Amino acid sequence: MRYMIFNLFSKRQKRLRGEVPDIYSYDIIPEKLRVQIVHIMRDAIGIPSYDSNSASSKSYRFIHDSLCREYGVFSLSDNINENPGEKIVGFLLRTVETDKVLDVIEMSFKYIDRIIRKDDSYAHISDLKMTPDDAIIELNDRLKEHGIGYSFDGSEMLRVDSEYMHTEVAKTTIALLWNQKFLGANDEYLKAHEHYRHGRNKECINDCLKALESTMKIICTEKGWHFSPNDPAKKLVQVCFTNGLVPSFAQNQFTSLQSLIESGVPTIRNKLGGHGQGQTPKHVNDSMARYALNLAGANIIFLIEQSGLK
Repeated sequence: MRYMIFNLFSKRQKRLRGEVPDIYSYDIIPEKLRVQIVHIMRDAIGIPSYDSNSASSKSYRFIHDSLCREYGVFSLSDNINENPGEKIVGFLLRTVETDKVLDVIEMSFKYIDRIIRKDDSYAHISDLKMTPDDAIIELNDRLKEHGIGYSFDGSEMLRVDSEYMHTEVAKTTIALLWNQKFLGANDEYLKAHEHYRHGRNKECINDCLKALESTMKIICTEKGWHFSPNDPAKKLVQVCFTNGLVPSFAQNQFTSLQSLIESGVPTIRNKLGGHGQGQTPKHVNDSMARYALNLAGANIIFLIEQSGLK
């Protein structure tokens, strides 16, 4: 059962008073949103239980223990009477570190997306109220409702700056790269988003180029086109164009596209992210990293769609 998000009277009044956020926030996850996310988790995983053999208890224990191992702690709570599910919920509601709130959300929904979706034991639990797909849809709807600039896509929390660009470029790119053939490129593109989310803009640009290069190498391999494993992006682009990735009758129209691919992401990477920075550290701002993400994504979409390998 998918829950509706109701346009309550109080919401309508806030909108009339101009109190609805019109830009994204990244630093604070409000308490109300955290509570709503707990509701979704309970509906998709189950109510935290003291029955250690129940499917939901095993799920919460895995999520709890995975987070503890990564944080280098033994428990997310000092209360020994709480079960793993209660500890996760308490940590999600109380922690003041936004990145750790996002960690809990990502780990929980990654488990919902990757494990529960395929777990036959969950198919027989009658009190679950949401499917994995519905849980993810509501999570993203709630994030958007609160003006929080993150979205759960491809089993990762991704930073969102432009709703249109995120929907048309980032989500489409991840969906295309989810194909088994492109998992390496997908991993690199998701890493680029992760770097961007944490302000590691040079690393973001590097992984954008890696994802673009990997995509072209995969296409060339699948098509049987000759290339060297060490070929840079510019040579890979030429291989793709030489072998008719773009129809010959459209070559003139795509001359500018070839120039864009050759000089876009690779040039950004070479100038700002790929070489030693010398005595003066080079600063890569968010807008440049965001441009690289969108440019790489748009080019990946185009190349995969033209290859017919999607």
